[in-house]
Amino acid sequence: MTRPTGEAADASCAAVQAAGYHAYHQPLLVLEGLPHTPAAQRRMLLELDRYQHVIFISANAVQFGMALVEDFWPQLPVGLDWYAIGTATAAALGRFGINAITPGSAMTSESLLAVPALQDVRGQSVLIVKGEGGRDTLAQELTGRGAAVDELACYSRSPPALPAGALAARLVQWNIDVIMLSSGEGFTNLLLLLSPSETLKLKHTALIVPSQRVARMAQESGFTRIVIADNASDAAMLCALHEWRAGTGE
Repeated sequence: MTRPTGEAADASCAAVQAAGYHAYHQPLLVLEGLPHTPAAQRRMLLELDRYQHVIFISANAVQFGMALVEDFWPQLPVGLDWYAIGTATAAALGRFGINAITPGSAMTSESLLAVPALQDVRGQSVLIVKGEGGRDTLAQELTGRGAAVDELACYSRSPPALPAGALAARLVQWNIDVIMLSSGEGFTNLLLLLSPSETLKLKHTALIVPSQRVARMAQESGFTRIVIADNASDAAMLCALHEWRAGTGE
């Protein structure tokens, strides 16, 4: 399992173990709240009630973003449409009393862009709550549809600090058959933490990925055993793991 350290990773490992597999956790992303909120982003929070649409791109965005929102809004403004890319993100918002609009099982930026409420946004204001960096598909497309889009970056993402050779050594020590990747950035960091020769040895290890986009990344990097889950949820990833086992007999 490669999710960032936290409750979600613990739940994922527990689900895999309950299904009869041996699970090891090696996060490929480290998440940290930002130490300061710049003036421009403070203004977004102060003026939250002027947005028609507020989008959270992940459960992590809810964790860090809602902590900031609550500093400025002990009672949430009314009349906003709230969105979550995935069910875990929607569940996290639900703990704040927010009933979020979701795109269904696909759980991607592209699928969220297909929801009816985001089709005609010309002249409307959209706030995207996210980590620093990352994909800009949502912002670009909604801007193209005529919306005024702001991005509230509320946490940083970075690769784990591992010495050279450490990740490859752990994979050998744990006798890993399958690596479950929950994001494209996690896959990028996997390659970053491996030397070219270590990556070459790993290319016949099975990868479970959450989307066609991440599968293409893996294929372009030379990986040959890729199982595509319906999305990054525990249920979908576990279903893909069962599919891998059925296909190999392992």
